[in-house]
Amino acid sequence: MLVELSIENLGVLPSATASWAPGLTVLTGETGAGKTFLLSGLKLIQGARADSSRVREGQSQAFVEGIFDFSEIDEADRAAITDEIENVGGDTENNEVVVSRSVSSKGRSRAHVGGRTVTAGRLAAVVDNLLVIHGQNDQLRLLSTDQQRDALDSFDPEIAAIKSRYQVLRDQWRSVTRELTRRQQHRREMAQEEDRLRFALDEIEAVSPTPHEDELLVDKVKRLQDVDSLRDSAGRAFQALSSDDTEETSSAIDLLGQAQSALASSGDSQLVNLGTQIHNLLEQVGDISSDLSRYLGGLSSDPGELDAALQRQAQLNELTRKYAANIDAVLEWRDNAYKRLESLDTSTETIEKLAKEAEEAGTKTREIAEKLTAARRRAARKLEQAVTEEMRGLAMPTSSLDIAVTTNTVFRKNGTDEVEFRLRSYDGAEPRPLTQAASGGELSRIMLALEVVLSAERRGTTIVFDEVDAGVGGRAGVEIGRRLMRLSRQCQVIVVTHLPQVAAFADQHLVVTKSVDASVAATSGVKTLEESERVEELARMLAGLDHTDTGRAHAEELLATAARERSQA
Repeated sequence: MLVELSIENLGVLPSATASWAPGLTVLTGETGAGKTFLLSGLKLIQGARADSSRVREGQSQAFVEGIFDFSEIDEADRAAITDEIENVGGDTENNEVVVSRSVSSKGRSRAHVGGRTVTAGRLAAVVDNLLVIHGQNDQLRLLSTDQQRDALDSFDPEIAAIKSRYQVLRDQWRSVTRELTRRQQHRREMAQEEDRLRFALDEIEAVSPTPHEDELLVDKVKRLQDVDSLRDSAGRAFQALSSDDTEETSSAIDLLGQAQSALASSGDSQLVNLGTQIHNLLEQVGDISSDLSRYLGGLSSDPGELDAALQRQAQLNELTRKYAANIDAVLEWRDNAYKRLESLDTSTETIEKLAKEAEEAGTKTREIAEKLTAARRRAARKLEQAVTEEMRGLAMPTSSLDIAVTTNTVFRKNGTDEVEFRLRSYDGAEPRPLTQAASGGELSRIMLALEVVLSAERRGTTIVFDEVDAGVGGRAGVEIGRRLMRLSRQCQVIVVTHLPQVAAFADQHLVVTKSVDASVAATSGVKTLEESERVEELARMLAGLDHTDTGRAHAEELLATAARERSQA
């Protein structure tokens, strides 16, 4: 629900802030007072097109900020709203979000969600889940066939389950159909690509490289090139550590052994301890000597081994020149090429197999689409009846809603159906599309009837009606007020009205006032009325009877009657 709306320099509103209560809020005021600019402010934070002509004369920019509380929305929708806000980097606190929009006098616009700058489109993606506006000139939700289909689908929970299954099967059908088409249309190109890949794979497999082989081979070649120098260095080190008994000089191992024996037999604890340390050192030197011996034994004595290593290195270099930067990357390229070959199979057997899969997937999708159509037609009959009953009490006594569900063979995202809401002016009349048959006021009332029937789906949101009572009298106004009151028990309802019979049902009453000074531009403000002030405002709305006892008495009667009905609702 909308918690607070602040407006600066928008039309005749230099600065206005209004706190909004749950339930039904009515907005009244004399013609030209500025009610339109309040609605313009709401539309701006809903992502509507920015109009620089709405900026107050003499000011550089207009600014609108709204605070929404979405704690009462059902859990799934609440999670979706939170995700949408977090996706743009915005913040929420206690399930509240602050959104704003500024419009400069030069036409530039900025939007914010939860403290982060966003596009008007992302702003709309968030606020559309929180706010719906129905005005006489912007009944887009009702006039859009897509939205009409969505409204019908939301009426019956069975439809959602069938539609979900349909979309899964449709995605499977599309996937296999696209693959079949791709292989059929690009058969020649795919065959050529297959030949190129097989040639490359044969070349790689002929060399049969192993992981890291190029890096290991670099070290091996270097050792083979320096083998004589390495053998000399390792040999001299080995002799110094462990020469045999035939040599004149003692080895390091011999000398360390003599030192360890001398200390061990001294009988002095300190010297014995030092002898132990020499013993440990002797073991380390012995290990090093063994390693040197193995190293010397591993040095190649075959002059042809270097040539073989260089030849192998040349083979690997040829692969890295053609396919990737190193052998590990070549092996990865090889694995991907094998996967690619699987998708390039254009053999007759593969094409026939895919064609059969596409046919089977199409049959399953068509069967579930037919179930979806049947469910929609059942729901359409029930929704027609429910909405028509509501319309009969909204100054449309002979009109009825007709919902046409037609189908075709195209598997669209939401089924094969076209849904159209039509208006039948009287029993027996030919139903006509709402765009042709309904006036602005009638569209608003049909929308109200539809919202009342579907109100469970709008729990916790805000619905705004602009002049829903246009063109109706007092008796119909009472019926409109009753339905708005019923709707407001499920969600927050804001109504711009000129009928006191509607205003009497409000839980909160805001009035837009206008002051005119010849020296400055006209200004307007928004005020929340106390109960006594509501009497005066309703009396004014009763054909200007605000200063008469008759007007006040009639206003008090309207308020008392509406209060009794609210208490029983």
